[in-house]
Amino acid sequence: MEFVADESCDFAVVRALRANGHEVMAIAEISPRVSDEEVLALANDARRVLITEDKDFGELVYATKRRTYGVILLRFRADARASMVQSTLDAIKVLGERLKQRFSVIEPGRVRNRK
Repeated sequence: MEFVADESCDFAVVRALRANGHEVMAIAEISPRVSDEEVLALANDARRVLITEDKDFGELVYATKRRTYGVILLRFRADARASMVQSTLDAIKVLGERLKQRFSVIEPGRVRNRK
């Protein structure tokens, strides 16, 4: 699968996705400090699912009713971050194509996937 990793996304997730054969465009590598709107537009234009830890994307997608190719929001407290990489890989493996055109939230022990 192909992803855009927002600058807020822990780079351990980017490395793990790449190690598992996924294509990942990391904003931190290609265009640091770009606005959330530009990140979302880039992901949509590239037809890639956006991965972020920034809750502002929820508001951007829902409040403004912005179309999206797909967003994954990672929500892991400091004491649960050790499981974030594996939880993300597991959710992507299980959900696969169902990540597209949806807003997904991955938390410790829980995954929500909504249109």
